[in-house]
Amino acid sequence: MKRLLVFVFFWSGMLTVGAQGLQQTPPVFPNCKSVNEAEAQACFDQEVQRFVYQNFKAKTNYQGAVIVVFEVDQSGKFKPLYIDAADAEVTAECRRVFEKFPVIQPAVYGGKATYSKYTIRFNVPLQNPDDAPKSLTKQQQAPVVPTTFQKETRVMELDTMQYQTFTKPQYDSKLAIPFSNRLYASFDWAMNQVGANAHTTSKPFTFNEVSKYYNLREAHQQLMKPKSSWWGKKIWNDDLVAIQGNDYRFTLNPVFDFQLGRETSGATDYTFVNTRGVQIRGGLGKEVNFSATIYESQGRFADYFNQYAISLRPSGGNPATIPGIGIAKEFKTDAFDFPMAEAYINYAPGKFVEMQLGHGRNFIGDGYRSLLLTDGVSPYPYFKINTTFWKIKYTNLYMWMKDNRPEVTVDGTYATKFVASHYLSWNVNRRLNIGFFESVVWANQNDRGFDMNFVNPIIFYRAVEFSSSSRSGNALLGLTGKYKLSNSVNAYGQFLLDEFSLGEIRAQNQSWKNKYAYQLGLKYYNAFNVDNLMLQLEYNFVRPYVYSHSNVLTNYGNSNQSLGHQWGGNLKELIAIGRYTHGRYYASAKLHYGVRGLDINGLNYGGNIYLSYNDFRPTDTGVVVGQGNETMVFIADLQAGYVINPTTNLKLFANVIFRNFDPTTVTDTVKSSNTTWFSIGVRTDIFNWYFDY
Repeated sequence: MKRLLVFVFFWSGMLTVGAQGLQQTPPVFPNCKSVNEAEAQACFDQEVQRFVYQNFKAKTNYQGAVIVVFEVDQSGKFKPLYIDAADAEVTAECRRVFEKFPVIQPAVYGGKATYSKYTIRFNVPLQNPDDAPKSLTKQQQAPVVPTTFQKETRVMELDTMQYQTFTKPQYDSKLAIPFSNRLYASFDWAMNQVGANAHTTSKPFTFNEVSKYYNLREAHQQLMKPKSSWWGKKIWNDDLVAIQGNDYRFTLNPVFDFQLGRETSGATDYTFVNTRGVQIRGGLGKEVNFSATIYESQGRFADYFNQYAISLRPSGGNPATIPGIGIAKEFKTDAFDFPMAEAYINYAPGKFVEMQLGHGRNFIGDGYRSLLLTDGVSPYPYFKINTTFWKIKYTNLYMWMKDNRPEVTVDGTYATKFVASHYLSWNVNRRLNIGFFESVVWANQNDRGFDMNFVNPIIFYRAVEFSSSSRSGNALLGLTGKYKLSNSVNAYGQFLLDEFSLGEIRAQNQSWKNKYAYQLGLKYYNAFNVDNLMLQLEYNFVRPYVYSHSNVLTNYGNSNQSLGHQWGGNLKELIAIGRYTHGRYYASAKLHYGVRGLDINGLNYGGNIYLSYNDFRPTDTGVVVGQGNETMVFIADLQAGYVINPTTNLKLFANVIFRNFDPTTVTDTVKSSNTTWFSIGVRTDIFNWYFDY
């Protein structure tokens, strides 16, 4: 390779020195101070050409045009704004040269120092500008000035926008990591190490929260495939569209969920999901982050899931509500059409506080289930404030919910209710975390609207709910805990108190008034010294009438679904989970064994939270879990797959669900069933979708 490429310089654009009525003098190099005003621009041009020629050092075989847009600011400093060259080495060298220019006397406009903008264009190869042909002319480029442009002026604002190499800046941002149990299991162990000051109960996490304990960038890099083609990179490694500039970035990706399956028993011959969507995520500076995902879906599921979705149908004629998704329309004659949209904007004005306005789901807990707030319901509008300092993370969550039962639907409009929650997580020491939860639900009755009594972020809701009229609101209290036995083993739990009577507790008569639930669980990371193998055991116990209320409208639910345990009340459940990953491959197994007490003979046994606990209650004492139509539920959910693109969480998978539903008494609405449901598909895994009902 030759010592240095020789460029033939020519100028096709220089600065037009002003707008009509005002005069601007160009910047002045030291060698140009003695020239007269008429020669000042030509001298500036010559000095720029000479400096570039003398300092350009890149060695390259590139031949072609190069365009550089640069400015000289009010202090006389050169700044490259835009470089157009089809060679990365030439682009980098041009930037280096223009950043190396000496500080000179700035341009003067209206008697004051101002910035000036120029365009230089040259071809490869290059020769000494002193030898350039005299016939080449210099045409000036107009600056941005606060007066009228000349008609022939070309505005270069878009041309000067700089795009940088996309460095995946989301890993250092406060953008939320999509809440997928498969994805979160890959770094859950790192955040639960003894001595870590992480708060793992309030989900979803942000990238910067996780990056303190787990190197997301490095983990992602290890999964990259050595692809050089554009299509290869986009399919296997990268975002479809990724743009990064000074203090802004965003990505755009398609969202897919294509599944095809078969149920070996039941009314459904074959099952399918056909989801198409788009996701846009990004940020502005360090303070603002945003995400929006829009889905259009059609599907038919195993018969038990179809029937459950139909049982949740809203008022107004639509046939179903898909659990965790939303209201569904009829598709053809035996399937559903169920669009969904989730979005949020996150603002962090300082180190300690961040605010988020969105439409989506939230989750509180360390377990697979949450008794306090689950993500297994339809998305809802919310406003969230996270305050993190010392050993504390404090979450305020204000939510807008819908009740779409016919009884409360007026003129085709569903009833509105509001939920305000506080959750305080405290890392007591290196091993122990405890959390305090409170939530109140109230309805938009008597034009009450969003009651400002519950906006105060540090108030005790129970007292406010009582003073505002205890019959118009429903308050719940909760406690969470986690103890790190070692870096490999964590114990966790939750306790929810919906309502209780001290007198009834003393009487030990198993009163219906003692409405509480609890959860106990264990996680074993890198189990038996096998890297990336996580085992989990969890027990959930929910007494009858938990989450229900005297006024059904103020129950703890949204769109006919429970905001707590997804089965509602009157249950006990044992869950065993195993998850394993190796590179892009993964496998998981979940086993559920549960007992549910379902309603029978027109009586309310406390499982259906959309019944008033004052209506059709068969007894006040002797209330136990499983009362009513006791039903045994066994579910085995096995899945294995391959992550096609770790950036977008696109995965290829095969899944099989075995489900046995065995009520003591078979009725018209509660039937015994055995289901084997096999599915294969490709899915963008960006939210949890639960089928264990």
